[in-house]
Amino acid sequence: MSNFQKKIIFALRVLLGWVFLYAGLDKVLNPSWSAGGYLGAAKNLHGFYAWFASPGLLPVTNFINEWGLVLLGVSLILGIFVKWSSIFGIILMLLYYFSAGQFPFPDANSLLVDEHIIYAALMVLMCSLDAGKIWGIDSLLTSK
Repeated sequence: MSNFQKKIIFALRVLLGWVFLYAGLDKVLNPSWSAGGYLGAAKNLHGFYAWFASPGLLPVTNFINEWGLVLLGVSLILGIFVKWSSIFGIILMLLYYFSAGQFPFPDANSLLVDEHIIYAALMVLMCSLDAGKIWGIDSLLTSK
């Protein structure tokens, strides 16, 4: 891999990490934030998403959502455990994707592909290229 390609992968990893870190911190720092409204408005698989919003499970759902996004962002920015965090991120983005809009129109401006699919695809790339080993802590954790 050329130095230019490494710079592109590094930049994509850090930028994607910032998107998730900011989204997570925005939720963590807002004491009134809850996933309940979003989950209750799910158009697809409504029963499945309503289960996540049930009173006994909603606090856990909120915690995993808030801190999962923060940790995903930190992981990508620092390049630590990128393979594992990317898998978590792909699952999270697919959960967001299928709850939004009326499939196959996840939002008013898309057919099949919205930002959640783009983020998931970028995380597939991060995972497949071992992006954490490109100027990240993962390079220090594995032997060459």
